[in-house]
Amino acid sequence: MLNVDAIDACLPQTQCQRCTYPCCKDYATAICQGEANINQCPPGGDVTIKKLAELTRQSIIPLDSEFGEFQPKTLAFIIEDKCIGCVLCIKACPVDAIVGANKLMHSVIQAQCTGCELCLPVCPTDCIEMHALEYAVAPASDWPGYSPDDIKLGKTRHEERQIRLNRLAGQKTTPAMLDQNKRKQAILDAVKRKQQLRNPEQ
Repeated sequence: MLNVDAIDACLPQTQCQRCTYPCCKDYATAICQGEANINQCPPGGDVTIKKLAELTRQSIIPLDSEFGEFQPKTLAFIIEDKCIGCVLCIKACPVDAIVGANKLMHSVIQAQCTGCELCLPVCPTDCIEMHALEYAVAPASDWPGYSPDDIKLGKTRHEERQIRLNRLAGQKTTPAMLDQNKRKQAILDAVKRKQQLRNPEQ
C-alpha cells in the first residue's frame, strides 16, 4: 500500500499549488488515492516524476504542461516604492515568508521564500518580482536550488501556518476537511492568473 508521507517526501515542498492541490501533502494524498497523476509538479520536474514513478511503480511520463513548466528556483522581491501595504501577499503566502502590516511596506524573508509565486496574482500594484538564484556551490539536494534545509523549512512552516490559521478561526478542522470543490476552484483560478502573468499574450 502506498504511504502518503513517502509520496510527500518526493516533493520539493514549495506549497505552490500548481498541481491544483492546496499543498504538497494534499497532492501526495491525491496520488496515494489514485486521484492525481505523478506529473503535476512543475517545481519538482523530472526529478520528482522519477521518484514518484519508482515509488508508485508507474512508468515515467513527461511533466504535464497544463500545470506549468519546470524552471530553476526563484525568490520573491518586493519593490519598496510600489508597495501600498495591502497585506494581500501576506495572506497568500503559504509559508508566512512575507512580513509587514496594513498600509506599511512589506518585506520578503528570503530564507523562508519557496518561490511559489502565489503572491504575484494578488498584488494590485505589481510590486513583486521573482529573481533567479545564483549559487556558488550547488545545494546538496536532488532539486536544483532547493537545499535539504529549504525543503524541510517549506514543509514545517506551511504546517505551522495551517495550525495558526485554524486556531485563529476557532476551528479544529484540518485543510483536508475543508470544502474541496470551493478550494480547488479558487486554486485553479489563481493558477490561471499566474499563467496569464507569465504569458500575457495568451
